[in-house]
Amino acid sequence: MKLTLTAVTQLATSAATAAILAATPAAAAEINFGIISTESTQNLRAQWEPFLEAMEKQTGHTVKPFFASDYAGVIEGMRFGKVHVAWFGNKSAMEAVDRAGGEIFAQTVDVEGNPGYWSVLIVPADSPIDSLDDVLKCDKTLNFGIGDPNSTSGFLVPTTFVFAENGVDPKDCFKTVRNANHETNAMAVANKQVDVATNNTENLRKIQENHPEAYARIKEIWRSPLIPSDPLVWRKDLDEEIKKDLYYFVMTYGRVGTPEEIIAARRVLAGLDWAPFVPSSDAQLYPIRQMELNKELMRLRADDRLSDAEKKQRTAEIEAELTAVKRQEAQLPRM
Repeated sequence: MKLTLTAVTQLATSAATAAILAATPAAAAEINFGIISTESTQNLRAQWEPFLEAMEKQTGHTVKPFFASDYAGVIEGMRFGKVHVAWFGNKSAMEAVDRAGGEIFAQTVDVEGNPGYWSVLIVPADSPIDSLDDVLKCDKTLNFGIGDPNSTSGFLVPTTFVFAENGVDPKDCFKTVRNANHETNAMAVANKQVDVATNNTENLRKIQENHPEAYARIKEIWRSPLIPSDPLVWRKDLDEEIKKDLYYFVMTYGRVGTPEEIIAARRVLAGLDWAPFVPSSDAQLYPIRQMELNKELMRLRADDRLSDAEKKQRTAEIEAELTAVKRQEAQLPRM
């Protein structure tokens, strides 16, 4: 996965340089910037406002944050033209690309230099639950907190690697299952409102910084394979001159300017737990598409409601899709 993402970045870099050099200011426009609901709107607004203010100042466009109660709200906002640019996770970006006319143009970079992040399962620090096996006893005594259905780390990854891979349906495993954002799930675990919940390493770092007492009451019991860092997505039909302005800002922010300007920009990015952005494209989604298709295959094979003929036909269709995605990924240059 790391090799693939590196190759995508290298492919995009030359185009990125040309776009930056060719960038010219477009007529002032109003841009709605979508922000997925990983935590409370109040917290997200505080984290994002300095970045969006810098974007507005440097591009000359009016930039307004767009919040919704769930990930689908931002995806639908992009679909109907109410959101022009957005920060997504990979799963929600895939939905935006497939259903909302979106296109990935940049990728975030972890402030610590990690090539991505990890989905985790967390429990109260004093819980007797110490492993995934303890969670998957499935005796319907545990209350489980899962993420937004369009969350990569909160939903897709644990659904794939924890449940589908083990032939487990959460509804048949737990006493209750509830959906919530990362912050809400973390605090619910810390306060023993749920017995186990999904989260990710980036959000837990924020919990440690903003709620150290709550973080001390949380224990990690499972960690996923690496997840590619989050993308920035714009609508494909966004004015090309506006795209140039945005691209120039995103690719130079924290890299270009006086030493004082660079320090200030990197301080703003650090508030989002990021370093300067790198170029990306829809090819970033290949691993996520494979994960989604593999999850469907595992669910299909465990589905006793379908006839053998129906199951065989649907399996063949999914396997063909999976082969096509793997072929596309294989065509990327590798280091």
